[in-house]
Amino acid sequence: MSEKTMKDMQKEVHAYISQFKEGYFSPLALTARLTEELGELAREVNHYYGEKPKKKTEEVKTINEELADLLFVIICLANSLNINIEEAFDAVMHKFKTRDKDRWTRIEREEN
Repeated sequence: MSEKTMKDMQKEVHAYISQFKEGYFSPLALTARLTEELGELAREVNHYYGEKPKKKTEEVKTINEELADLLFVIICLANSLNINIEEAFDAVMHKFKTRDKDRWTRIEREEN
């Protein structure tokens, strides 16, 4: 497997969506799809780590697949709104590293 940047993934999704006349769904429809995909991910996590085992008649899906479905829809939403996810991610990491820098208990590192 090749390593892809988020920029690569955004371009790949855009190339895929651009081949269809319908194009991207509206932001509202994509948000509804995000909710749907998150529910599917939650269901899989519950099957693997929770108290609710799969029914024998249920389709076999994996957490990997559901995470990727969620990521695809997130990329569609970002693309439809012309959002560069790498830039948005950098901004949110800056926020966490500054605003929340002392919020959690740090792991003590041994000095060699």
